[in-house]
Amino acid sequence: MSASEPDVRTAAATLTKRRRDAVLAVVCLALMLVVASLAMVYVALPAIAVDVSASQSQLVWVAEGYGLFLAALLLPAGALGDRYGRRPALLGGIGLFALASAASALATSATSLIAARAAAGAGAALIMPGTLATITTVFPEEERARAVGVWAGFTGAGAVVGIVMAGALLEAFWWGSIFVAAAGLAIVAFVATAAVVPPTRSPDHAHLDPLGSLLSFAAIGGFVVAVIEGPDRGWTGPAPLAGLALALFATAAFVAWERRSSAPLLDPSLFRSRGFATGTVSLVVLFLAIYGFFFLVLQYLQLVLGYATLSSSLRLLPLVAVMLPLATVAAGMSQRLGMRVVTASGLVVGAAGFLMLATVDAHAGYGPVLPGLVLVGAGVALAMTPATNAIVTALPLEKQGVASAVNDAARQIGAALGVAILGSAFNTGYRHAVSATARNLPAPARTAVRHSPAAALRLASHLGPDSHRVITATRQAFMTGMHWSLSAGTALLILGAIYTATRAPGPAADTQPDPAIPLAATAPRPTSSG
Repeated sequence: MSASEPDVRTAAATLTKRRRDAVLAVVCLALMLVVASLAMVYVALPAIAVDVSASQSQLVWVAEGYGLFLAALLLPAGALGDRYGRRPALLGGIGLFALASAASALATSATSLIAARAAAGAGAALIMPGTLATITTVFPEEERARAVGVWAGFTGAGAVVGIVMAGALLEAFWWGSIFVAAAGLAIVAFVATAAVVPPTRSPDHAHLDPLGSLLSFAAIGGFVVAVIEGPDRGWTGPAPLAGLALALFATAAFVAWERRSSAPLLDPSLFRSRGFATGTVSLVVLFLAIYGFFFLVLQYLQLVLGYATLSSSLRLLPLVAVMLPLATVAAGMSQRLGMRVVTASGLVVGAAGFLMLATVDAHAGYGPVLPGLVLVGAGVALAMTPATNAIVTALPLEKQGVASAVNDAARQIGAALGVAILGSAFNTGYRHAVSATARNLPAPARTAVRHSPAAALRLASHLGPDSHRVITATRQAFMTGMHWSLSAGTALLILGAIYTATRAPGPAADTQPDPAIPLAATAPRPTSSG
């Protein structure tokens, strides 16, 4: 370690409060790049499909290839930051993200766009753990919970900001403009990171664990592939089954290897910590619900209520208005009341928002939707911050890259599950409700109506006398699918709240080492520097 590079144990003491706040602003900008890019591409998919002649299967990979590489590379990327420094990891990740975003804008085929998005996901995997690890390193303990709360608020708000930004750009420019904007913001983040973020890394030369990294990539990658392909190809199809088999085999091998390794990438015994385990599970459940919710609510605003892309996006801003301030407040609440109370309460509030939205109908308008949006935003904000704090406080400062990667992987796995599970519930309810109407249509029209609400509404204008009937039936069927999906999300959030309420530590335990974790699981392991 160079003389100019501070030890992670003393970095907080070397920076003024103004500098720490500047660091927080810069890493939150970098974080916004990652999260916004995950959400904004969904808005552009229809235009991409036409311009690069992408099939439906290719569109899925345009959307999900980024998330696959982001999720699968998080753990080794976090370890790289611990070993070689968080600032180099951030700069390398932002640089790769900028180049890949520019390549995405210039793509002329679905294949080249998928490859560019995968490269952007790899860059994002270097960025995301580095943002949280930098915060937990440079902020002293008395300020850390608030800073993590701000970070958590941006992880939730970033998706909405990305959707709004994409909607505004697509109103005026072509689909590649969203990637041009992402590349431009990445350049700003690169310069700001180089100027403001201090260099820190583990003083004990953290091991990279190449075999553990490879097995974690295979386990998470196989699982995400199965989740992506399952709803479209059927869960018994070759691709989902192969993905699940790879995930199960690689997970078992990863656990076996990490248990016997003298310097594991992620010690499995950490999951014996109530805070670490419940923090991870609650984040998976929370992001499962919120990304499944985004998948539904944007379609509802456009297809049922008839708003344009930008108008629909702007109507999600109440989520941001609630989420950002309340996520910071949740940090202090969790210190006083404990993760058990605050996270469980947040999951219950989110479930109440889902339940309220499940009661709206096709003629409700935006007014009845707004209270549900506010409740969902409040629930996410309350649940996120304590869960994130529980994960990062379970590991020492020297392993914050890996702790942050676990936190981020839980979010990305939850996001992939949300689109798959809640999307499958929606498709089941929609097809069940629309089948009677589709049965009386000619074969090509019947297939289109059953395939998706968007396809049914596009087709309806060509059906002559049947047009009004098909439009009405499609919107009613959409509401049935939405009710099924939101009911499933409500049930999952309630189950997550029950688990958290019964398993999470109370306020006194939140800041104390968990006796269930052996000292070896968190103690830094010295190695030679060669």
